[in-house]
Amino acid sequence: MTDKEYLNRVYAGFLGMNIGIRLGAPVEPSQWTSERIERFYGDIHSYIKDFKHFAADDDVNGPVYFLRALQDGDLRGNLQASDVAEAWLNYAREGVGMFWWGGYGVSTEHTAYLHLKSGIPAPESGSIALQGKTLAEQIGGQIFIDTWALLFPGDCETAALYARTAASVSHDGEGLEGAAFIAASIAKAFVTEDIDEILDAALHCLSGDSTYTKVVKAVRAYHADHPDSWRSCLRYLQEFWGYDRYPGVCHIIPNAGVCVMAMLYGRTFGRAVEIATMAGWDTDCNAGNVGSILGVAGGLEQISEAYRRPVNDMVVLSGISGYLNILDIPTYAKQVCALGYRLKNQTVPQECMVEDGVIDFDFSLPGSTHGFGVSNSNACTLSNTNGELEMLYDRMVRPQSCRLFYKPFYRRADFDDERYMPVFSPTIYPGQTVHITYRLEKFSGESVLISGYVRNTFTGELVVFSSQVVYDQDTHVVEFTIDPDHPALKGAMIDEVGLCFEANSPAKNRDFGVLHLSRFFVTGKSRYFIDAALLKKEFASIIPFSHNHGSWDLVHAAHNRVWMEVMTLDFAQAMTGSYYTRDVQVGTSVVLHGGTSALLALRIQGARRGYYGGFHQGQFGIFKQEKGLLYPLSCIDVVCERDREYTLRFRAEGTHLVLASDDFAPVAVDDAAFSSGMIGCGLFTRGRVGFSNFDVHEV
Repeated sequence: MTDKEYLNRVYAGFLGMNIGIRLGAPVEPSQWTSERIERFYGDIHSYIKDFKHFAADDDVNGPVYFLRALQDGDLRGNLQASDVAEAWLNYAREGVGMFWWGGYGVSTEHTAYLHLKSGIPAPESGSIALQGKTLAEQIGGQIFIDTWALLFPGDCETAALYARTAASVSHDGEGLEGAAFIAASIAKAFVTEDIDEILDAALHCLSGDSTYTKVVKAVRAYHADHPDSWRSCLRYLQEFWGYDRYPGVCHIIPNAGVCVMAMLYGRTFGRAVEIATMAGWDTDCNAGNVGSILGVAGGLEQISEAYRRPVNDMVVLSGISGYLNILDIPTYAKQVCALGYRLKNQTVPQECMVEDGVIDFDFSLPGSTHGFGVSNSNACTLSNTNGELEMLYDRMVRPQSCRLFYKPFYRRADFDDERYMPVFSPTIYPGQTVHITYRLEKFSGESVLISGYVRNTFTGELVVFSSQVVYDQDTHVVEFTIDPDHPALKGAMIDEVGLCFEANSPAKNRDFGVLHLSRFFVTGKSRYFIDAALLKKEFASIIPFSHNHGSWDLVHAAHNRVWMEVMTLDFAQAMTGSYYTRDVQVGTSVVLHGGTSALLALRIQGARRGYYGGFHQGQFGIFKQEKGLLYPLSCIDVVCERDREYTLRFRAEGTHLVLASDDFAPVAVDDAAFSSGMIGCGLFTRGRVGFSNFDVHEV
């Protein structure tokens, strides 16, 4: 397998997983049954619901965020369950998003999380001995493991081993069998499209006497005798392998039967995810797993444009990092491949190289769009057939226009529902420089006006930085720096970056042709200001922050001041900005209304890692949070007055950290634990604290 083939199949597998989840999610149990699905949707051959944007659920959150156990850890050693457990604790906002918080003893994942939080280590946290057989054998064992298998093409045994290890944080018994089976199936799919060969290889990684093995063999035997009717096979599953025989909210065994049935009767990607959806039970989980396996097996050629187009290469997650929650599928596929090469101590090929924190889209993966959209879908349509993003503009006349853009930020209005309560931090900021390379292919028309622009998310105002009247068909570059001092952007977030296309020809010679976008590249240091007076509460958060613990609100005070105020019984965190911010200075004002802790933060890497500077339990200083514990690094004793406003300025440059205030002498320390992360604020004792505007400047 060539490097290019590996990358394309990883891309197809992850894309296939997300298509299956999106297809199955609208008819998730428990109210939907196979009979109701058939009654209302018949024989499914397309998405059954449209979404403005689809907010992903646990089936996507888990594969992306739990894999960070490798990205954050030491690749030289074998994966340990404790590594994955740390990712569970670090990237989840307790009680919100990530997975189903259905209650202790009800939701397997919620139960495992509480075990970990209480100090019970993995894999004991997911063991049958601790939580019982029923809870340990629910479907979560196999729905979080797709990405682990993408790292090991053709290596079923290693894929199964890593999947078992990752799943053991929350599952045991048949749950681990399911993890191994799905992972081995995905790994085998890299080298064969033959369903029977895939199933044989996956069975080889299971215990011969497990119930999982038995249900796989039973479905294969039924298919051999009844190869033409998947619905008769479903009735067989319902009668002999149904939920009535396997207790709990969503047991793995009935759903394992559906996955095998869907692959045997479907054979191709599209039909298999459709059958997995029509079968009922855990529709999004099953269609997602099947989509991963057959996405890898059949490649991009088997995935129809009707299923690809609505996904548009974008995934919206609901972990703790608003920045990481905006996931571009082609870039992520490259990151996964690069991780796979590094695990094997191999050189990462150029086509898989991705620089963290840099937006760099080249549209080289077949059919890729990197989430780009158009504002005028009546006049313009997007496609990628030749390694470039192509915007067809169809007989437009002056003054018709269309925006071609990437969305670096999302709002509540961009979604139809509140699935898993996603939160967002922009992926592009003022101070950065945008480079866009394009050319025109003209069928008719005289000239067009091309402008580089950004949009203020709060006002909707378009801010144009560069304009070109284009007559020719040569390659052009639009380059502009997003001015942080522009009056239309001051204090606001940006939710569109791209090109504004304006027709410039009369009706007798309409503008008709194709705009070819070959590269979209954003780099440079950010410098931005978060104006508390402009902030909004959406998805139970104050955008653009994500919150972990505490009750957060916007409070209007004297002199037209607005404060982001938090009240908590234990601790509370808020974070925003790029996950990959390195050297930076952050400033804010704080008021302690109650308690003894008020901290500004930088290089935050989740709920359990980062640097905090400010007031804490009678001290003014710099603290390090590591594995959830807060350690003082350099502090002085101070008396902090209640209800008094203090300024804080916190700077990180290399390993050197400096905390300054107008009221106290600066505190400095050197520490090399964290080289990058988000910015934010928080408190680590009971209290009520207000935070005002945030001034952020990469240095």
